[in-house]
Formats: sequence, structure tokens, C-alpha cells
Amino acid sequence: MNNERISILESFLKEEPEDPFNWYAIAMEYKPIDLAKSKEYLTHLLTHFPDYLATYYQMAEIRIDASQKEGAEQVLEKGIALAKVQKDMNTLRELQNLLNNLLFEED
Repeated sequence: MNNERISILESFLKEEPEDPFNWYAIAMEYKPIDLAKSKEYLTHLLTHFPDYLATYYQMAEIRIDASQKEGAEQVLEKGIALAKVQKDMNTLRELQNLLNNLLFEED
């Protein structure tokens, strides 16, 4: 864990709490070391910045890792719909592939 980087990200978050990237960056910093903390930041993003598309893939991965497949599927479906609205074909493809893999594993 890089405490210095986390401290910097926390200061960015305090300075600019309305910038969704700050929430996303700190969530990604915590993801390899503290899934609960990462999920907390991602949940904030989904609640307060639902148009921040990158959140959906990361939250789905956390839910898959926690064996919350139904929750992951719901997050992916919302992300896929948003990616279509935003016309972000790369993210759409990534979300769809993750959903397909999730559904394939269930069969």
C-alpha cells in the first residue's frame, strides 16, 4: 500500500469532492488492498455520479469476487445501458464481455 499516494488522493478528494475522478482514483488505489473500502468509494460514485461509466466495471468485479453474481449482473446491465447512451463502444464491449463471462460461468 502506498500511504503517500492515498494521502495525496484524500487531499484531492477534500479539495474537489465534486470531481468523480477523485473518488474513482482512491477506489482503485484501495481495490488491491481493501475491497470494502474500495466498494465504499465506488458506491458513492454510483449514488452521486451515476454517469461515471468506469465505475460499473469495477463494482461488478468486486461483486463477482464476493460471489454476489446477481448484484454484479445488475450493475453490468446498468453500465451497458449507460455505455450505449454515451456511445462508448470500448467500455460497452468490456462490460458486455464481463457480463457474458458471468452468465457463461453460471451455466
